[in-house]
Amino acid sequence: MYELIQITERSYYIQAPAKVGLVRLNDADVCLIDSGSDKDAGRKVRQLLDANGWRLTAIYNTHSNADHIGGNKYLQGQTGCRIYAPGIECAFTRHPVLEPAFLYGGYPCKDLRHKFLMAQESGAEPLTEEVLPEGFGLISLPGHFFDMVGFRTPDDVVYLADCLSSKETLEKYQIGFIYDVAAYLETLEMVKTMQAKMFVPAHAEASGEIAALAQHNIDKVWEIAEKILGICGEPLCFESILQRLFFEYGLMMNFEQYVLVGSTVRSYLAWLKDTGRLTASFEKNLLLWERV
Repeated sequence: MYELIQITERSYYIQAPAKVGLVRLNDADVCLIDSGSDKDAGRKVRQLLDANGWRLTAIYNTHSNADHIGGNKYLQGQTGCRIYAPGIECAFTRHPVLEPAFLYGGYPCKDLRHKFLMAQESGAEPLTEEVLPEGFGLISLPGHFFDMVGFRTPDDVVYLADCLSSKETLEKYQIGFIYDVAAYLETLEMVKTMQAKMFVPAHAEASGEIAALAQHNIDKVWEIAEKILGICGEPLCFESILQRLFFEYGLMMNFEQYVLVGSTVRSYLAWLKDTGRLTASFEKNLLLWERV
């Protein structure tokens, strides 16, 4: 773990639970794409930088999930690097309590205010094409989170953040986190058509071919949608739908799974309602969902 893997002359990634991209800008300067899950991850990244005599100039965050921005504060404090994050993600990066608060739908209890869901604050600035190194391309990848992006480097390596997961990850967790299901499917359809020298997803193996894995992720979305529609053959409240999904997939409930899977299921319900496949009604002060 935390091994530095070279892809091309200038592009690398650091093998970690959520891969960290590294691109050499010249002989001395490098930038990172994301920073790892916490201070310890940041320290290991710093050790790799020092071992190679590289100076960190900037961290470009793909999105604001804690496992992608957790090393920001440590690395910025150690190196003085600048940090950039896209759109709404910039606010979440500057104020990380927004992530567990958003997931829970209110002030998060202590069980949710930890490094897995809430990174340390860091001084992020808005990410735009103008602040990218020369030759870099910014790729919009909405769906998994609000304004997630990826990057194409000058030597044609594409860092895809969390827009898809490995087959093994999907098999283990079954229901991956999605904020906007419609946007997520559109992103995956776009990714299917992309060409690059190498693709580096954060939670799948780097590969020169991505279409088949993108399709596998698309198929999983539709599988889960059909499961929800099947469950909603009778009017049910959200908690009952969530409980039945956990039983269907053999998942175990805890606070983290409740908010991560729960938020995703709410997104599925909204999408299925907006596309005319579910109805919502209020009965005896309960919001009930039913298949059309």
